[in-house]
Amino acid sequence: MRTVFLSDRGKVRPHNEDCAGVFQNLDGDILAIVADGMGGHRAGDVASSMTIQLFHDYWKQTYNMDTPKKMESWLRDHVHIINERLYKYAESHEECQGMGTTIVAALCTSQFVTIGHIGDSRCYILSEDELSLVTEDHSLVNELVRHGEITKEDAESHPKKNVLLRALGTEQTVDLDVKTLVLEQGDQMLLCSDGLSNKVSHEQLKHILHADGEIEKKGEQLIQLANDGGGEDNITLVIVHYTDSSDGSR
Repeated sequence: MRTVFLSDRGKVRPHNEDCAGVFQNLDGDILAIVADGMGGHRAGDVASSMTIQLFHDYWKQTYNMDTPKKMESWLRDHVHIINERLYKYAESHEECQGMGTTIVAALCTSQFVTIGHIGDSRCYILSEDELSLVTEDHSLVNELVRHGEITKEDAESHPKKNVLLRALGTEQTVDLDVKTLVLEQGDQMLLCSDGLSNKVSHEQLKHILHADGEIEKKGEQLIQLANDGGGEDNITLVIVHYTDSSDGSR
């Protein structure tokens, strides 16, 4: 399994409120995660960086996570704990009131991957020649699309495109969508913030991921494409490539 994560401020935002990481537990299983923070006065980067650090601290202590049931339970339990910690931190720090973050996380073993998400950060999987979006945005426009009130094309330019219906840390409790999938050798998984998915089309994502070359270079190309498209938002991604190679890139 090879991994790479990259984060870029973009061309417009004064600072980067995204955060990401790739971490191993005691058995060498991988947690890959992207968080896209939000909140005034730089509270967004507090929320995202706290989230990534807490996940890292908890994950590095785990072991024997050998079934999907264990992985899904671990993810739900720790999302609950981290949500509570973010919420209490915001309550006790006036400058951070209302802060929150999206998350998309993948717990990766050699047999399966457990994916959880909150908000509009996404997970895509490239298997053979097909790129699939395996998460569903928790956003206002996605709900309007689901109910047939607007088209997918309308959603691309909708004035409330950035309105989230769910985020980590903004409420006392939060629901997490979780699923477990089996990946084959050669499959690639992309986790990203909306700074990438809003600027790079499905076909462009597929073309770059499917091409030959190192995943580090693919990540750089994707970030460059998002910046070439305007770069109005922070851009963050993690790529996980299921290969026989035992070494990973950080």
